[in-house]
Formats: sequence, C-alpha cells, structure tokens
Amino acid sequence: MFLVTGATGNVGAEVVRALVGSGVPVRAVTRDPAKVAPLSGVEYVAGDLSRPESLEPALDGARGLFLLPGYAGMPALLDSARRAGVQRVVLLSGSSAGSGDLSNAITRYMAESERAVRASSLLWTVLRPSGFMSNTFQWVGQIKAGDVVTVPFANVPIANVDPHDIGAVAARALVTDGHDGRIYQLTGPRALLPADRLRVLGAVLGRDLELRAQPDDEARAEMLKTTPVEYVDAFFSFYVKGSLDDSVVTSTVADVTGVPPRTFEQWAVAHADSFR
Repeated sequence: MFLVTGATGNVGAEVVRALVGSGVPVRAVTRDPAKVAPLSGVEYVAGDLSRPESLEPALDGARGLFLLPGYAGMPALLDSARRAGVQRVVLLSGSSAGSGDLSNAITRYMAESERAVRASSLLWTVLRPSGFMSNTFQWVGQIKAGDVVTVPFANVPIANVDPHDIGAVAARALVTDGHDGRIYQLTGPRALLPADRLRVLGAVLGRDLELRAQPDDEARAEMLKTTPVEYVDAFFSFYVKGSLDDSVVTSTVADVTGVPPRTFEQWAVAHADSFR
C-alpha cells in the first residue's frame, strides 16, 4: 500500500490517479475525507502534515510515501514512517532547491525538506518540477469576467509542467526500482511566456484574450495582501532579479515514464471547462 499526502491537491491528486492506474492499493491523506469525491481503489483518511502525529495511523502497512515539502515536523514524520515499515519516500520539492540560497524563503523550505529526506534511513527520490501548468487557474476569475488578463512577471518564460506528469513520475519512483537517491528536474516540453499560454487558452476557448503586463510595484502590492512578505520577496528574487531560470527544458518525464510530457495545449483542452 502507498500513502499519498496532499492527496486532493493539484499534484497529490495526480499521484493518487497514477498509482491507481498502476494497480496498487492507495491510501490518500486529506484534512476532510468527507468532502472528497472518492476514487475506486482508494482509501481516504484524515491527516494534517502540520500535525505529523495525526498521520501515524495512516502509515500502518504503507510501503511507500509521497510527501509534500515545507512542514516543520517532517523529521518526526519520517522517523514514524521508518518505524511503521515504510521503505521508500518520494518528496515533491522545487526547481530552486539546488541553488543553495537559503536567504530565499521558498528555496530554504524546499532545501530543508530535501535535507530531512536524505537524512532519513528511507530510500528516497526528490522531484524538482518547474512551474505548474495548473498555476494558470489563477486566471479563472479574470477570464470569466472579461477578455483582459493582468499577469505579473509577464516577461518570464517557464517550461511549465503538467501535474499529471509529476504524478506519473512520482508513481514510477514509488512502485519501481532504479529511482532511489535520484533528484529529478521535471519540465514541460517547451518554455512559454504568459502571453503564449494565454494565446493557447484563448484559442481553445474560442476567445480573443488580451494580456496586460502588471507593473512590478502593482504586483508586489497585490501579492502582499495574501502572501507573507518573505515569500513575496522570494518570488521577486526569482522572476525580477532573475535568480531562477525555469525556462530550461529537460527530458526527465519521458526518460522516467516512457511518455513525452504533456503540452500546454493538452492541459488547456483538458481544463477548458474551468474557464468557461
């Protein structure tokens, strides 16, 4: 049995589906199982990564664990996993984790999570994806309201990856050998500017959508309404100062799964109804 944390999130849900497709039993951790539309073959259990003790019952009988980053109790959770008989862990990290810049809040929590996994006695694999195609859901409200979409960091190309592909790689790393001790950089098939994504999405929706590049000062003020300042600073370091280059394309998805990574066009077609 394989345990998936964050099982209703953009990535965790795809890990669950990929594992089910592999024919293995899955236990999915979510804060409120009563709110989940269940999948056949999946056992949904309550748990909260911010309270690692809440996951201890879910670890019973698990062979592998898919883990989200950034939780203070991760070393204790990994120790509990070892005692429960878990053999292998796959950690979702981020593309900046290898930079070593621990002054960056996002990089720091990713790097600390990776360090905890490597220090455990479990077999481990780390996934470092680029930006998610699903981040495009941030535009839903604007697209439903009109034809102009205001976007921060409009001049930054990113080789966005479909969470479906992250889930597929995670499942392979959990259920098959040959991935232990590996750090996988995951990307989509090509780097796109926000304007490129908007053009593709507009074509799928049959609409003429227009991008408005948001000035940095305006973007910062808006982000600070909902995001702690240290994380806003981190994003500005990545995308304004240029400390992160997410435009580099890798072949890792195809190398691991044997299937090319999905294009943004495919993602847009699959999720078009969310924007209508």
